[in-house]
Amino acid sequence: MRQIENPIVVYKQVTKAYGDLNVLKKIDFKIYPGEKVVLIGSSGSGKTTLMRLLMMLEKPTGGEIYVEGERIFPAIHRSEKKKVHQIKNDIGMVFQQFNLFPHMTILENIMEAPVHVKKEPKAQAQAYALELLEKVGLSDKADAYPSQLSGGQTQRVAIARALAMRPKILLFDEPTSALDPELVGEVLKVIKEIAQDGSTTMLLVTHEMKFARDVADRVCFFDKGVIAEQGSPQEIFEHPKTERLKQFLNRFLNTGKDEEYENA
Repeated sequence: MRQIENPIVVYKQVTKAYGDLNVLKKIDFKIYPGEKVVLIGSSGSGKTTLMRLLMMLEKPTGGEIYVEGERIFPAIHRSEKKKVHQIKNDIGMVFQQFNLFPHMTILENIMEAPVHVKKEPKAQAQAYALELLEKVGLSDKADAYPSQLSGGQTQRVAIARALAMRPKILLFDEPTSALDPELVGEVLKVIKEIAQDGSTTMLLVTHEMKFARDVADRVCFFDKGVIAEQGSPQEIFEHPKTERLKQFLNRFLNTGKDEEYENA
């Protein structure tokens, strides 16, 4: 774990409730610059909620969240709200669903946010978009439309689109869950290459355990709204301490779920 530098993300006693359902329970959690953190756990354990709070898609019920030392929740003063908006542009997210604009070409989809949100010159945005398409193995699809792509290709475009904003923090929420099994490997391979090549801080939610072992600096096991166990991939996967984690790993590691990833 990289704990020499100051953390880039800090959750302090963060809670999130939906009515009587407590999804997150007083979470204290830090992420360090350049760190690749993978969240694992059963559905409904709080993983995606933690990520959506950082993306500012939802607000916590209690506690505080900081990014690069700036408080994003709760944002009380007008000056804080302005900073929060700036910080949001430094966080990219790849969702389960691809959400590309169907009426735009692949190149236009990738250029849209840099040009209209970050006000980049079109020529600069286009050059970087083409570079990213090559990075994700789709340089021949610049003029195609989303409907002409497979699910795996579309998700790779969504990854390129997130990278186009040059985010300091990149979030992945089950990026392969909506894909047919034979397409999973190509997407995980791209994410692994990004994790290995770049200094971008990454937070990933996945059920692909072998992939998690390969890309993570740290793995956090969520159970019923708390981080029940965390450590290096070796500690989590080879020396689990809690019975809940042992049961979870037995269920996933014996399914062959990562076979497409290994064969990609």
